[in-house]
Order: sequence, then structure tokens, then C-alpha cells
Amino acid sequence: MGYFTREGVRGIFLHGFMSFASVCVTVACLIIMGTFCLVLLNLNQMILRLEQENEVLVYVDENYSEAEARSVGSYINMVTNVYNAKFISKDEALDNFVEKQGKSELFGGLDSSTLRDRYEITLTDSTKMRETVALLEQIDGVVGVSAHYEIMEGFSTVQQVLRVASTIIIAVLFVVSLLIVSNTIRLALYDRREEIAIMRVVGATNHFIRTPYVIEGILLGLFGAALAFFAEWGIYNLLAVRISAVDTFQLVELQPFEMFRDIMIVLYAIAGFLIGLFGSLLSIRKFLKV
Repeated sequence: MGYFTREGVRGIFLHGFMSFASVCVTVACLIIMGTFCLVLLNLNQMILRLEQENEVLVYVDENYSEAEARSVGSYINMVTNVYNAKFISKDEALDNFVEKQGKSELFGGLDSSTLRDRYEITLTDSTKMRETVALLEQIDGVVGVSAHYEIMEGFSTVQQVLRVASTIIIAVLFVVSLLIVSNTIRLALYDRREEIAIMRVVGATNHFIRTPYVIEGILLGLFGAALAFFAEWGIYNLLAVRISAVDTFQLVELQPFEMFRDIMIVLYAIAGFLIGLFGSLLSIRKFLKV
């Protein structure tokens, strides 16, 4: 392995300009890939937060006392997809309504008895909202359930579109990086084609010939991935600071990069390794047929 590694490193410096170009293109492609991954992760976090705010309201029979209405909560919590069920009494519901309207003098004569005790429910998986609502409606004491299906379905559609679009773009950029690394190693192999032919004549195995170039490709891929990761980290933090300074109303909220750091390290490492590995394997196949 020491010989293979030395040969792989020597190949990088032997074709320094092409190695430099290969690393630069790999860095550029991985930064774009990483940016789409971070956008997708941030949007997923935003959608999860909005999903939690998309609560389901469960109304209790108006003939139930408050104690009986509270007892209904134990059955609601037994429903599988219910994450949290918050009880709101008639008085609390009236106070919340008046507070939202902002004109308490207009509702001074309104009696809380005209309202029902209710539960604000947060779901574990909002995509199963319809099935969960059907189960909630079967509970004794529940006379109505209010759920915004269109909001849930909108979130689901946005997530699916983002996943498909990001997957396509990441796949295209991955192939571009792979081809660039492959071409770099192919040029190195072309210069040494006579040497490879002699090695084959004296009995060198495909493994012995291939391994230094595979190591060269992997080193190029990993080095490019490391540079891309740190560049992405700096660019992301810079954008987060700029956006927070400009966005007074906090319409766009970027999560800290540290929240995704471990995921990004793994993704960059895997991408760099695979680009180098398959790029070198693709390029060397032709020359092993000498």
C-alpha cells in the first residue's frame, strides 16, 4: 500500500495543472450540490415547523361538563398519530377569540357558554391527517373536528417537488464531477500508456496497475470535498448574517450550519470518495485492455 500511495500522490503532482483543474471543478460542483442540500434541509425544517402550527381542532359535546371534557383527552392521546393534545376550556376559547380580534369592547356581552370546550392537536405525521381525523371523530364526546387538509397537502406537494428537483440537480452535478476526474486520470494514463503496456508484458496484474490511479482519483475527490465543505460553511454563515440583517420581518430563517454539520461532512466525504473512485475506474478500463 505504501508503493501504491506514493504512486498515486506522484501522479497528482506529475499532472499538476490537470489535477488542479479537476479539484477546482469538483469543488465548484460539490458547493452547488451542498447548497441544494442545505436549501432542502432548511425548507424541511421550515415545513416541519409550519406543520406543527397546522393544528387540528377537536370540539367536545357542549352538554359535557369541563371535567367530562377533560376526560376525553385521555382517549384522544391514545390515537397513534397524535403528538400533543392541549385542552382549551370555553372561557379560554372566548379570551383567545377576543384577543385575536383586538376589540374587546365589541364582545363584552358574549357568553362563553356559546362556545365548546376543545382540544388543539398536533400530529406526529401530518400526511396521515385524514386517517387521524377519522379516528378522532369516532371518540365518544367528540362532536366535530376541524382540519385544514389543503395546507397539509400543500406542504406535502412542496416537499415532493423539492426532493425530486434537488435529486436531479445533485445527480447531474455528481456525474459532471465524476467525468472531470475521469478525464484527468485518463490524460495521466495516456502519457504512461507505454509504461502500462510494459508492465502488462512482464506480468503485472490489473490490480497492481489500477490501484495507484484509483488512489490518485480518491485523493483528488476527497481533497476537493474537504475544500468544498469549508467553503460551503463560510458561504452559508456569511449568507445567514446578511439575510438576518436585511430581513427585518424574519420571513426567511436559516438554521445554524452546526445543525447540519455532521450530515454535510458525511455527504461531502461520500460524494468525494465516490467521484474519485468511479472516475478513476472509468478512465482506466480502456488501458487495461492493452
